[in-house]
Amino acid sequence: MDIDDLEPRKGKPQLKNLEPMGLDELREYIARLEDEITRTQIEIDRKEKHRQGLDGLFKA
Repeated sequence: MDIDDLEPRKGKPQLKNLEPMGLDELREYIARLEDEITRTQIEIDRKEKHRQGLDGLFKA
């Protein structure tokens, strides 16, 4: 179990105000979000593999 799993869940994050951002800033913002999505998907995959390994131990 990860220590983050014990932390209370936070509410929905506030949406960023996109109105004052220029085109280049918006593109950079999208790139940062895509990087974060990739990082999150890697962590999900890692945790799923870990769970599958544990499930294999306990189903025997």
